[in-house]
Amino acid sequence: MSSLKNSPFGKRLRGADEDSPRKNRGRFHPAFPIPSGSTPSLDSRPGTSEGASPDSPERRDYGDRFVPSRDAGDLRTTYHLMEDATPSTPSKSRIIPTESDAQKEQSNSLFGTILYTEVTPASPQRSGSPVRQPTASTSNLPSTPTRRRLFAFNSPSRSNPPTPSRRLDMPTDEAYSLSPVRNESRHLLESPRRQLRSVCKTPYRVLDAPELADDFYLNLVDWSSTNVLGVGLGSCVYLWTAHTAQVSKLCDLGNLHDTISSVSWVQKGTTLAVGTLSGRLHIYDASTLQLTRTYERAHTQRIGALSWNSHILSSGSRDRMVHHRDVREAAPRPFKRCQGHRQEVCGLRWSGDGGPQAATLASGGNDNKVCIWDLRGSKRPGGLGTTPGRVGNVPGNPSAAGGTSTDDGDAPLWKFHEHTAAVKALAWDPHVSGILATGGGTADKHIRFWNVQTGTMLSELDTGSQVCNLIWSLTSHEIVSTHGFSSTTAQNQICIWKYPSLDMVASLTGHTHRVLYLAMSPEGETIVTGAGDETLRFWNAFPKKENHQARQESRLDYGRLIR
Repeated sequence: MSSLKNSPFGKRLRGADEDSPRKNRGRFHPAFPIPSGSTPSLDSRPGTSEGASPDSPERRDYGDRFVPSRDAGDLRTTYHLMEDATPSTPSKSRIIPTESDAQKEQSNSLFGTILYTEVTPASPQRSGSPVRQPTASTSNLPSTPTRRRLFAFNSPSRSNPPTPSRRLDMPTDEAYSLSPVRNESRHLLESPRRQLRSVCKTPYRVLDAPELADDFYLNLVDWSSTNVLGVGLGSCVYLWTAHTAQVSKLCDLGNLHDTISSVSWVQKGTTLAVGTLSGRLHIYDASTLQLTRTYERAHTQRIGALSWNSHILSSGSRDRMVHHRDVREAAPRPFKRCQGHRQEVCGLRWSGDGGPQAATLASGGNDNKVCIWDLRGSKRPGGLGTTPGRVGNVPGNPSAAGGTSTDDGDAPLWKFHEHTAAVKALAWDPHVSGILATGGGTADKHIRFWNVQTGTMLSELDTGSQVCNLIWSLTSHEIVSTHGFSSTTAQNQICIWKYPSLDMVASLTGHTHRVLYLAMSPEGETIVTGAGDETLRFWNAFPKKENHQARQESRLDYGRLIR
């Protein structure tokens, strides 16, 4: 042992032990990796510490950042990260889908069907169509044998001879196929897919609409059958002719210190009804820009909803009343009054089929109720009558403006209570009689479809945002909804839905405020939307209507006989 201490190796080892405390004194504390007498460098590059050489074997690098590596992560997560062009932070789940979601859903459904077809064990009795549900029998399920013989020989039983199989005689048998997928999967891949209609995402025209009120309870935009757009801006009503883009002022109520609250065109003609905040009702002839009739005390409060049925004009007000007037008569009193709402009437829509005496009227109110009215009386289908004198547990109001009426006690045919917010959006289906679509406000966010002949709800759609307006397409069985406040990332949208599947066709964006106003051109191809951002946007939303009568050859056309 003494020879080891006195050896050259022992001397060098003792010298190193004596010098190491002196060299390391003041440089590193044994419990912390950061030098106690120096400030760490801001350079993130792996450099050398002060007083240590780059080639020193005792050099240590301490980084101040931790960069995770995604290479060793989940393959599915890495794949989706590579798909996105730009990184995105996780957000709330969107309730309103887009048309790209519809394409993904269609592709995923096809992929899932083919995947199930491929992994399901094949059987000789399988038909050409894919089987989506597993069979009840478990005898054909695949198993993992421990030992499997390649060749098995047995003698056929005389008492139970097998039925010879002729499957190889079929030219479409899988044994002759060169495709890696089965015949059922090939049929699915080769079958025509449902084509998704493309809708232009940008408006083809944008008009400034200064003083367009951002009020949910008003109706300030309507499109006439003569292709003239009427817009209420402040105390004025302007007319925009679509085929000439000419703008003209119809009226100015500034001298009366009044404001426009609703406008509505007659179904056929140039007559425009204008309601005001003070309860006045004006009738104008748009072709001559002349005032034809005025009802000074049509309602005691603002008129927020108007709807025509031939020469019958119905008005809904904040005084909770619905008045019906024949504009051909100059009598100030309405010939019929209805009271079925406890709060303001903000939506009115006539069904428009069957004439003025056979059509039904739908009204929506701030009390979250929808009422169905019939001018002929309050008799429900099946002979069930209603109790006169009280409508919806609200007694008649004989002191309302316009005087009393003999029909004050009529009750609605139906009253729907399913909505949980104000109902302004109302639309009758022009393709199927008796189908009504209603939309709820911020606290409801639902579109519901009703059969007013039976008083039942057919379906409902959770849009995830406030439903401001609804309108049906004239060229296809689709419906447009405009939206406002939302609990998700999708706000101020114009959505097109396919009925009755309620699949998303398109989603249009561009407004920065609630899309409160909606109207459709007379040919049914264009819609116009208005919002609190004081703009009117025109969209090519629907395809052209096919004119089958024009394609038919007329017997009076002698030109086709000339050869």
